[in-house]
Amino acid sequence: MSRKKKPYYPINQLCKVIDCEHKTAPYVELSEYLVVRTNNVRNGILVLDDIKYTTKERINEWTQRAVPEYGDVLFTREAPAGETCLVPSGLKICMGQRMVLLRPNKDIINSHFLSFYLTSKACRREIYQYVIGSTGTRINIDDILQIKIFCPSITEQEKIASFLGAVDRRLTQLRRKQELLQTYKRGVMQKIFSQQIRFKQADGSPFSTWQEKTLGQLTTRQTKKNDDQSISRVLTNSAIKGVINQQDYFDKNIANSENLAGYYVIEKGDYVYNPRISVNAPVGPINKNKIGLGVMSPLYTVFRFKTQENTFYEQYFKTSKWHKYMCSVANYGARHDRMNITTSDFMNLPLPYPEPEEQQKISNFITVIDQKIEALSRQFDQTEKFKKGLLQKMFV
Repeated sequence: MSRKKKPYYPINQLCKVIDCEHKTAPYVELSEYLVVRTNNVRNGILVLDDIKYTTKERINEWTQRAVPEYGDVLFTREAPAGETCLVPSGLKICMGQRMVLLRPNKDIINSHFLSFYLTSKACRREIYQYVIGSTGTRINIDDILQIKIFCPSITEQEKIASFLGAVDRRLTQLRRKQELLQTYKRGVMQKIFSQQIRFKQADGSPFSTWQEKTLGQLTTRQTKKNDDQSISRVLTNSAIKGVINQQDYFDKNIANSENLAGYYVIEKGDYVYNPRISVNAPVGPINKNKIGLGVMSPLYTVFRFKTQENTFYEQYFKTSKWHKYMCSVANYGARHDRMNITTSDFMNLPLPYPEPEEQQKISNFITVIDQKIEALSRQFDQTEKFKKGLLQKMFV
């Protein structure tokens, strides 16, 4: 008995396909609309809360732009190519360049089902075969029209969309809870390190006033080199991910594995300062090594606290309280993407010094919040993995 062929159809048989610069698109005044660009479409989600990706056009100009409606699906033609997302309700948006709008024929295909299917691994493979260009980041509109879409009965589509929609709502709830906790943590840390919130001793009496000490008084620089090249594990210090294996961060080794003699040896518990600046680390990040023995580029500064319990400072370096000093001693004649600070200036960085017992209370308090954030992060990852598994099984 022959196996029944699955119902696949080209996109142009299921949807009206409208290019952003289509001649039939309406004229809109840009000052009244939020212009959605390709970088706003990421992992099946329309991202509108990042000023880096979305700006309002403040010019008095009318232009011919496609205006998406609730239930439409956006498709990016390049930079990056093949990213898709469903248009949510309640947004007054128009499309930027290099985008295509898919308007599903509701009698044939459910818009939520289409959106889920376009993010499945099976459909991603179909899309990527049409991606072209020297960097593989462009897809022609004629090829988009030919992409095959799995299209069972409307009843089955609605059931699949309803189930996956429930999973998506759970992901949204978990993400929102995590964001609220992170916002709460930032506010609490600001107040703690500004001493607006103070902890008390066991008998209810206040701790003494915070002192100030330099980084050099509390730590020692670690300058041991990997002379015998016995350590081949190269670490890097990322503003977002912290200290991580270089290969994991860059998907390849940047350092020459045969010439690591000049690299600093870093042990678990050591701290690293990376002078490279970014949006997430405007004066460069300082992070604690939690993953173990490795070597670091000599461009980084490695230091070790004299006391084993130093979680207070791990949290302090996540604030911006120390940034003003770094800017005051930086040499701005150097490269614009790095802070140029002498070793002596860096080791003179002033740090708050509460009594050790109060440091411990502060650390314990913030650690509890971190544990809750991490628990939500694990739930989110597990739920997302569950969703990907469902997509894989449904649309093989």
